[in-house]
Order: sequence, then structure tokens, then C-alpha cells
Amino acid sequence: MKPVSRKELIRRLKQLGFDGPFAGGKHSFLIRGSKRLILPNQHQGDVGVGLLNRILKQAGVSEEEWNKK
Repeated sequence: MKPVSRKELIRRLKQLGFDGPFAGGKHSFLIRGSKRLILPNQHQGDVGVGLLNRILKQAGVSEEEWNKK
């Protein structure tokens, strides 16, 4: 795993079946079925490995699935 940009994170999650991003309060989110995944706000740097791991865990996406895309 390595850090990714927010744009790349969204692109790859969409490839994994998520729809969005949709506006929602302070954070945008993606949806897949009944699962709602809150995205980090845009900032200057990339999404770090620790945050990426937490996002993937909430999304129900394994590291193997993530690395296939």
C-alpha cells in the first residue's frame, strides 16, 4: 500500500462499485448498496496509508481487491 490522491481514491472506489461522490454536510460520501462511505475533505497532500486502510476497512474492501485495480 502507498498513499493516493483523493481523486485516485474516488476513481478506484468507483471501479469497485461505489456511486458518487455526493455532497453531504461537511464531507462528501460514496454509496454502494446500503453502505455509505464518508470521504476525507480535499487537502494539499495525499491520503496516507493509515487513513486509506481505515477507509478500505469501512468500505469492506480487502487489500487484495484494492491492489487489483
